[in-house]
Amino acid sequence: HKLTRKWDGVVKLAYDMIKDEKEMAEFMTEKKCDSCNGNRLKPASQTVYVAKKTIPEILNIPIEEAHHFFQDENNFSYLSEQNKMIAAPILKEIKERIFFLYDVGLGYITLGRDARTISGGEAQRIRVASQIGSGLTGVMYVLDEPSIGLHERDTSKLIKTLRALQEKGNTVIVVEHDKETIMASDFIVDIGPNAGKFGGEVVFAGTLEKMKKAKTLTALYVTEAKKVEYPHNRKQEDYIEIKNVNINNIKNLDVKLPLRNLVSITGVSGSGKSSLILQTLLPVAQELLNRARKVKKVDGVEIDGLEKLDKVIYLDQSPIGRTPRSNPATYTGLMDEIRDLFTKTKEASLRGYKIGRFSFNVKGGRCEKCQGEGEIKIEMHFLPDIMVKCDVCNGDRYNAQTLEILYRGKNISEVLNMSVDEALEFFAKVPKLKAKLQTLSDVGLGYITLGQNAVTLSGGEAQRIKLSKELSKKDTGNTLYILDEPTTGLHFADVDRLTRVLHHLVELGNSVLVIEHNLDVIKNSDFVIDIGPEGGDKGGKVVDMGTPEFLAQNHKNSGSYTGYYLDKEINK
Repeated sequence: HKLTRKWDGVVKLAYDMIKDEKEMAEFMTEKKCDSCNGNRLKPASQTVYVAKKTIPEILNIPIEEAHHFFQDENNFSYLSEQNKMIAAPILKEIKERIFFLYDVGLGYITLGRDARTISGGEAQRIRVASQIGSGLTGVMYVLDEPSIGLHERDTSKLIKTLRALQEKGNTVIVVEHDKETIMASDFIVDIGPNAGKFGGEVVFAGTLEKMKKAKTLTALYVTEAKKVEYPHNRKQEDYIEIKNVNINNIKNLDVKLPLRNLVSITGVSGSGKSSLILQTLLPVAQELLNRARKVKKVDGVEIDGLEKLDKVIYLDQSPIGRTPRSNPATYTGLMDEIRDLFTKTKEASLRGYKIGRFSFNVKGGRCEKCQGEGEIKIEMHFLPDIMVKCDVCNGDRYNAQTLEILYRGKNISEVLNMSVDEALEFFAKVPKLKAKLQTLSDVGLGYITLGQNAVTLSGGEAQRIKLSKELSKKDTGNTLYILDEPTTGLHFADVDRLTRVLHHLVELGNSVLVIEHNLDVIKNSDFVIDIGPEGGDKGGKVVDMGTPEFLAQNHKNSGSYTGYYLDKEINK
C-alpha cells in the first residue's frame, strides 16, 4: 500500500500526546536547554551587559536584590550624560515596578520565575503590584482573600499597599477573614449570621469603632470577646529526625519533628516550609509507610523515626472530583448509605428497585438527558462552554419514577439538596449517616449541600471534606497527617472548630503537621518550627523551635518574626 497523505512522523505524534494527555507527565522530566543554559535567549543576546549584568543575570536574582541593584546609582555612573538621559525614564519605570513587587512581600522570588510555580496568593499580589504601578485612578478593585499564604509580617505590607491604591483615588473592596485587614478597613460589611442557607443577610455595616459595639460573630472575634483557645499540655518524647536536607534554598539542614503532637511549620512566604515538609519528608513517608511508587525524592536526605508510624495522609487542596456527578456525598460515602435507605423503603421494594436505581452514574434511575449531572453543557465554540439546568429533570438528576420514592416525605433529590446541618437533623436517628455528617459539621462545612457539584467547591472546602472523611474512619492512631494551610478561607469560628478537630486527631494517638500562617492555630499548637528568617536565599534555616510560649519569649534572641507576632498575640 502507498501512503496517500503526508505522515506527520513520530516526533510530531509524541508532541501531540504530551500536549493532550496529562497522564504522560509521570514519564517525562524537564531538562535545561543545552543551547541557552535555561536562559531562554540566543547567545548574542546574552553578551549584552548593562551595569556589568546581562538580562539572564538580572532575571535570576531575587526581587529584593534587583530592587537594591537598580536603586544604587553608582551602578549606572559609567553611562555618558546622553545615555543617562535616555536611560532615566526606563530606569524610573523599572525602579517603580520592582519596588511595588518588593513592597507586597514578593522580595524572595526571582523576576524570571516560571509562572507555573507561582502560588495563587503570589499571583494575586503580582497583579496588585502591577495595578499600583499603572497609576490609574477612579477604579474599583475587588480582591478575594489577598492575605492567603501570607505571614503576619507580609500582611501588614499588603495592607500598606492596598492603602496606597486607595489613596490614589481608587475604591478597594476586599473579601477577607484576616483580623489585621478587617481592623485596617475604613468600612466593614459583615454578611451572615451563618453560612450557606443560614446566611445571606447584612448583619453589620459600619466603621471599626461601631463594630466594637456590635454582637455579630465576626465582631466578637475581632474585639476578642471570643477567642480561639484550646488548653493542652503535651510532652515531646518521640521524634522524626530529618538530616542533611539540600533542596531549593535549604542547605545542610537537620531538624527534629515531635510525634503525637500538633506541630506548626511556620515562616514568611518562600522561607522553605513546603520544601522541607512536602518535597522532602512527604515522598519518603509515602514510599516507606504507604508503599507508594514513583515518588520524587530529594537526594542525600536521611530520615529516622518513620518506622514508629503506620501510615501518612496528605490532605491537600486539590478537587475531590472534576465532574458535576462528584459531590461531598459521593466522596465521603454518604451516598451509599442514602441509596441504601431509599432501597429499603416499602415503595422501592414493591417496585423491585435495587440500590443502582438511586445512582446517577448508571442507567436506570437517572435522567438520561443530562446523564445524572443535572446540567447540560452548551458548546459556545469561540467562547467558554456554559452549563444550563437540564430541562427534563429540572436539575434533579433522576427520572420521574425514581423521584416518586420517598423517605420520610423527601425524595433523593431533595435529600441531596439539603445542607449538612439540615441533613444532620433529618438523619438524627440513622447512626451511620449521623456520624459522617457530624464530622463534616465539625470541620466547619455545615452549610454546603450534600449534592453540591465538586467543581464549585473551593480548595479549602475540598481539603476539609478530605479531613472529614478521615475523621469518620475507624481510627487506628499512629498516622501522620500533613496539611498545607488548612485555615484557607476560614472564618474565626471555623478556625476554632478546625483547631479542636486537629487536637482530636492527636488525642487519638496521631501526629499532625500543619504548614500555617494563622496565629490562632500556631498559638494553640504543641510545638512550632519556624523556618526563615526571610524568603528565598535568606531563608532555609531553622530560626527557632519549641512551644508557642517559648518562641514568643525568645524572639528577641532568635530574630523570629513568628515569635514576635506570637508575643503580641499571647501577651496582650
